[in-house]
Amino acid sequence: MLGSDDLVFVTYLNDHHAAAVGGAEIARRLASGQRSSAHAAELSAVADELADDLRTLRRVMADVEVPVRAYKATAAWVVEKLGRLKLNGRVVAPSPSSPVLELELIAMQVTGKVGLWRSLLLRADRDGRLDPEELEELGARAERQREAVWRLHDRFAEVAFA
Repeated sequence: MLGSDDLVFVTYLNDHHAAAVGGAEIARRLASGQRSSAHAAELSAVADELADDLRTLRRVMADVEVPVRAYKATAAWVVEKLGRLKLNGRVVAPSPSSPVLELELIAMQVTGKVGLWRSLLLRADRDGRLDPEELEELGARAERQREAVWRLHDRFAEVAFA
């Protein structure tokens, strides 16, 4: 039976996993919808990295023997799909503000991921299953992603709210 500290850790990692599922889905859809934009390559790179980070998180969870709670990941996936149905004042075409909001959501997920890697780095001191060097690299990558997402956000916001 898991102790309360273990349950906290399991819940924490699964909450981050669910957020990563949602963030990766939003980024994938945004990149797909912006294939013809001037920012297509940068959006695609962010989406690819978020998908890669999701796979890395799953591997880290397996390394520390934390099972993925499918119901949380499924709920995040469903919420992302339902988010597409939001009323944006347009019947067929997406609103120019849609990429702005989507990038804000991605920025929140990436900011949370910075915290995740930092928290795991702290735990690595007493948990030999975690690689501090890898966690440092993942944290730095998340910081770069956050900068890229905000840069993209500002470009789309300038157009949407000009």
